[in-house]
Amino acid sequence: MADQELAAKLQKQMARNEGDENIQPCMKVFNPYTEFKEFSRKDIQSLEKTFKKYDFNNDKKLDLEELKFMMEKLQVPQTHLGLKDMIKQVDEDKDNKINFKEFLMIFRKAKNGELSKDSGLQQLYDQVMEIDVAEAGVKGAKSFFEAQALKQSFSNNFEREIREEQEEKRRMEDLKKKKRDEFIAKKSIFSTN
Repeated sequence: MADQELAAKLQKQMARNEGDENIQPCMKVFNPYTEFKEFSRKDIQSLEKTFKKYDFNNDKKLDLEELKFMMEKLQVPQTHLGLKDMIKQVDEDKDNKINFKEFLMIFRKAKNGELSKDSGLQQLYDQVMEIDVAEAGVKGAKSFFEAQALKQSFSNNFEREIREEQEEKRRMEDLKKKKRDEFIAKKSIFSTN
């Protein structure tokens, strides 16, 4: 049985090598940072955290029940038909679930004004992407729009965010080293020779 299976695989590979069989195209790798340039790295990381929080079965997709739970927790509950319609609006692969790329598409459509105000997807966007007053300030619309314009300069933001992440990692490593050195110093007090 195993010999037959191995022989079939070998035969199939030989046919591919000779060009007799259609070769399946390789899967395109999804990179949210390059595909969704309108969002900052922090926005995407925050959305990914939200997505994973409600992906209870860890299949990297939100099914109807997970979406229902998420909408209830965000205080914008939807009807069963409303939830199905929400999925249908962004479900590119037609599996009746929302993967992370499709989840980001919700926020792209909402940001571009492609969703109606009473849409469940628009309500989801409004709940998840609330304006951070500490970040944007309360100096009026001018300050808010200036902050938004700064966010739109993707390349600068992208590089800045990477530098900030690297700096944060360095600070954490320095803190660990400092704590380790303090521990060794305290340990030497108690060690007997």
